[in-house]
Amino acid sequence: MKKPLSKKFAFIFILTVFGAILVTSLISNYMIDKQFNQYLLEEHQRKIEKVKKLVGELYNPKDPSEKLDDRQIKRYAMLEDLYIQINDVDGNMIFSSGQSHLLHKKMMGSMMGRMMNKKMDTLLGEYIEKEFPIIKNGENIGTIVIGYFGISNISGRDIQFKNTMNQSFVISITVTLLLAFIISGILSKQMTKPLEKITKVANEMRNGNLQIRADVNTDTIEIHELCQAIHYLGDTLQQQEKLRKRLTSDMAHEIRTPLTTLQSHVEAFMDGIWEPTEERLKSCYDEILRLKKLVDHLKDLARLEQDHLYLNKSHFNLSSTIKQIIKTFQPQYLKKNLKIIMNVLPGVEVFMDEDKIKQILFNLLSNAYKYSYEGGRVEIGLKQEDVLTIYVKDEGIGISKENLPHIFERFYRAETSRSRETGGAGIGLTITKALVKAHGGNIQVESKEGEGTLFVIQFPKEDVL
Repeated sequence: MKKPLSKKFAFIFILTVFGAILVTSLISNYMIDKQFNQYLLEEHQRKIEKVKKLVGELYNPKDPSEKLDDRQIKRYAMLEDLYIQINDVDGNMIFSSGQSHLLHKKMMGSMMGRMMNKKMDTLLGEYIEKEFPIIKNGENIGTIVIGYFGISNISGRDIQFKNTMNQSFVISITVTLLLAFIISGILSKQMTKPLEKITKVANEMRNGNLQIRADVNTDTIEIHELCQAIHYLGDTLQQQEKLRKRLTSDMAHEIRTPLTTLQSHVEAFMDGIWEPTEERLKSCYDEILRLKKLVDHLKDLARLEQDHLYLNKSHFNLSSTIKQIIKTFQPQYLKKNLKIIMNVLPGVEVFMDEDKIKQILFNLLSNAYKYSYEGGRVEIGLKQEDVLTIYVKDEGIGISKENLPHIFERFYRAETSRSRETGGAGIGLTITKALVKAHGGNIQVESKEGEGTLFVIQFPKEDVL
């Protein structure tokens, strides 16, 4: 079952905070409790040593005139919740602090245990008595018995301190989780609200509204980039829709014209209005060639849709190939009095698809011919530096800034008014770029309207032998 991002975000955030608090609390509680118990043991040992020292100072059985001051020992026993008993060397009891105060401590512990739903033994521990010798001037003068609850003689204040500490952890966890819940709600709204807008815009685009844009004000980089990507997608789809409509219109016009001509000619032949002379048959043949050219363009377009263009690579001299292509174009260039300037590095051997390279150069030189002024010049060059570079530069009509980013798009023609003789079907440069890319190269263009255009193709050095 799918869940909203806001709920998932809030759940993960709260779960993370809860886990962090729980781990921190457990570790802190364990460390503090361990240190506190160690402190209690040290304090208890200090009390025992103090009792032994105090009794050793006050008890002197060799001097009968010196009576034992039991008030100080009794007061200390009550203050520290201890049972103190002094025996002589024969084991006879000389002093006992009594256990009334310990019974009171036991009763209070029992009450606290009932309040906390715990047994008294859990709070105070079992009653323990230990016997120690009384040594004075290196002589054993008796024994002292010390009784207490638990191994560290924990007091009510100590128990209250530990309970308060545990309660503080519980309160901290509760308050932190409450704050985490509130913060997660605020953050999830801040995160999901822009995404909801972008989703709404995307759905509108899916329904055909390519004019809509996601107006989202956010300082989150990822959401901003997603918004920009949606904008770019909308612009691209809008442009592609225009190209599709233009393609439909152009192809309909391109196909209708030769078909109409053929239909009128054939009807004239059938009605006997025209005699099938060689000139008129040639006119029909030219229209058929025009239709074939359109079909070839569509076939080239289908090839571009393939994931990979098949390359039939072989070793050949690129310099010689370029010179041969230039010779092929020279008669055509002479008709417009165009001068071809060659700046071709000799002896460049490559491992490429020669037919595809010829098609690339044919497309570029054809464009240079079509859009150059009479009496101008076209320069073609081949350089070998860090990369292999081929360039074609003309002094023709150029391309405007608005059209320059789109010239490699299929069926894009910078001037809709161009005739089919000059404009073609608008996929020549698209095919050129695809062929360059298939060789692992890249093609760039620089142009200024009214001054000319420069195409630069660069191939990786590994293609050069």
